[in-house]
Amino acid sequence: MQKLFSKGSLYALPIALLTLIPLLVVLSSFLHPQPEIWQHLSEYVLPRVLKNTAILMLGVSAGVLLLGVSLAWLTAVCDFPLRRFFAWSLMLPLAMPAYVLAFVQVGLLDFTGPVQTLIREWTGDSSWFPRIRSTGGVILVLTLAFYPYVYLLARNAFLTQGKRGIEAAQMLGMSRRMAFFRVVLPMARPWLIGGVLLVLMETLADFGTVSIFNYDTFTTAIYQSWFSLFNLPAASQLASILVLFVLALAVAEQWGRGRRHYAVRGGSAERIVLRGAGRHLALAWCSVVLLIAFVIPFIQLLVWVKSVWVLDFDERYPWFILRSIAIAGMAALLVTGLGLILVYAQRRYKDTRWLVRLATLGYAVPGTVLAVGVFIPIAWLDNLLIPVLAYFGVVTTQVLKGTLVVMLLALAARFMAVAFAPVDAAMQRITRNQEDAARSLGLSSRQVLRRVHLPLLRGGLLTALLIAFVDVMKEMPITLMTRPFGWDTLAVRVFEMTSEGMWERAALPSFFIVLMGLIPVILLVRKTED
Repeated sequence: MQKLFSKGSLYALPIALLTLIPLLVVLSSFLHPQPEIWQHLSEYVLPRVLKNTAILMLGVSAGVLLLGVSLAWLTAVCDFPLRRFFAWSLMLPLAMPAYVLAFVQVGLLDFTGPVQTLIREWTGDSSWFPRIRSTGGVILVLTLAFYPYVYLLARNAFLTQGKRGIEAAQMLGMSRRMAFFRVVLPMARPWLIGGVLLVLMETLADFGTVSIFNYDTFTTAIYQSWFSLFNLPAASQLASILVLFVLALAVAEQWGRGRRHYAVRGGSAERIVLRGAGRHLALAWCSVVLLIAFVIPFIQLLVWVKSVWVLDFDERYPWFILRSIAIAGMAALLVTGLGLILVYAQRRYKDTRWLVRLATLGYAVPGTVLAVGVFIPIAWLDNLLIPVLAYFGVVTTQVLKGTLVVMLLALAARFMAVAFAPVDAAMQRITRNQEDAARSLGLSSRQVLRRVHLPLLRGGLLTALLIAFVDVMKEMPITLMTRPFGWDTLAVRVFEMTSEGMWERAALPSFFIVLMGLIPVILLVRKTED
């Protein structure tokens, strides 16, 4: 008990509660089961969404491993034309939200899209062309949107190995291909597991893409239960099942790491020079992925923006942009400030590590779940405050519901880890000797924070602000489910247009979101270039 309520816990516990309360509220729905709801869910909803979610997770996992590992190996270890260009350009899909890539691909590849129209003009028939509005189409889009997570981590693993693993295996009589599967991939296992688990969490959290494809998963079922059926208990029950999925993935991540330690050594600068057909295949593979995942969709986005700019860019759009910037700015400042407190508490008080872990768990939780988990206690608090205010002559039907407070609380819980990670990385570079030297000059802990830590953390804080800002700009379900009345943002505008199948009109807000997303990608490029 002494450790639980130590001084460090007083800093970290209130921040951890931002994530814990919504999760506990959602999970508490198991304590109050409603037989009629569970009967409806088990008969009409759960079989479909469980099957769809399982297929989606398996398909996307296989897809991101194929793309991420192969591209990482080629750009990290091999040498072929335009390798340095592909090393950074293959990260550009990170700038395009999955739901933007989804509606662009549907607009391009659907029956009435330019691709099938051109095929019919040339051949007279496009019935043989694969349907984009299918399970395979959803898997393809999410794979193209999320493969950079595996690519970045796998590339880092391969860069630390260089050719040494291959050369050691070849000395034992293995072929290069055998050495790749029996030596290189097992050595990269922690990075690959981490990347795939991150992709799985993003897949579970995705709402915009699956809604565009009308592909029912837990996130769409939660949204429909709340806003279409007006059944918050059903939404809560579904959210509780999804939370169990997420917690299972978090446990799997820890189990995957286990107690193993993988030594990281500097890789050899010498690369495997691809010759003949190998170099052409490598160039073609990287080019095709980049074209399909970013270049062609971005060009199509520009074409649509040009066609609708005059008609669609009206007096509402400056407000869409300003509201998006305002919400993203407030949320970024909030999570960066809270992230700094967590980092400092963890630095000063070792017993806060488990609280920090809980506080940053929200990134693994879908936005629909956090929206439900935040709304329920806020509604309960409103019911307590309304009679009190009425007693003092203030007549109102809501106090906190429908305000920015609800949205900011949910966004803070969701993106706490995004701000914490770069600040914590910057803090790790500050040695204990620097702190001891400052204290030996008579500085108090507060002065050390202000005069030593904050100046040295400036880069990490700016990175946290920027990445959090862009992530909130791209976020859809929390904004859609908790925004105040009339506070439509760019992401909400994309959802409204895509739900009506108006791909061209959805291009304009998407274009502004993608422009914002390019900024952190450029930062990642500068840090990962070799």
